[in-house]
Amino acid sequence: MKAPLQQPFDVKLMNVAASALFAAGIVLLLAAVFWWALRHPLFAISGITVQGDVAHNNAVTLRANVAPRLAGNFFTVNLATAREAFEGVPWVRAAVVRREFPNRLRVSLEEHRAAAFWGAEGEGRLVNNFGEVFEANPGDVESDGLPRLSGPQEQAALVLTMYQTLQPMFEALDLGLEHVALTSRGSWQVELDNGGQVELGRGTPEEVVARTQRFLQTLTQVTSRYSRRPDALVSADLRHGDGYAVRLRGVGTTGADAVGKN
Repeated sequence: MKAPLQQPFDVKLMNVAASALFAAGIVLLLAAVFWWALRHPLFAISGITVQGDVAHNNAVTLRANVAPRLAGNFFTVNLATAREAFEGVPWVRAAVVRREFPNRLRVSLEEHRAAAFWGAEGEGRLVNNFGEVFEANPGDVESDGLPRLSGPQEQAALVLTMYQTLQPMFEALDLGLEHVALTSRGSWQVELDNGGQVELGRGTPEEVVARTQRFLQTLTQVTSRYSRRPDALVSADLRHGDGYAVRLRGVGTTGADAVGKN
């Protein structure tokens, strides 16, 4: 059996050179096509499709706010920058931006769902149902009767959870919560819809809830001694170790400081 013939060195060199030239030509061709695509007006961003939550923002307003911040065309536009631009619009919590060939963007929006007002009245801040603080026009809130929460902003989720835990407990006595506050020293305070003020004191959330539950379980008995209902409550202080102090509307000073023992 004969051994295969070896190609001369110059033939091998020509083959390698031809392959290299062919590859270089392909690369140059692709570069030319890419450069053409970058400059061709066909691929300039011509529209943005908005879907998802748009209860507080219409598509025209969103495009007007975001379009000036977009640079480049279909291939070069920075999607992260576009997402940040949409998420900078009031009420937008999250945005997902995708390219839509050949010259459009498609964005899916998730809006904040207001669970409460946050901070002092008129500050323009709210808390969503995730316990996140965001800024918006309070006049855009559709739901009436939202409570007001306050405290260190990083504790907003905890304050919201505390409100959601306490609210049905007070509601069982026909008392609504208007304001739940966590002070900088870690003390809890609530304001009722009748104007009553309740000092819940410090402690873990479990301790505060247990203390509040004991108070509410005996409040009806305390108020009935003075022929009053729970909504006559003016103030209560639960920071006493062995009970609490209450003031009732329409009860004189002498009898106002009634202490209910645990």
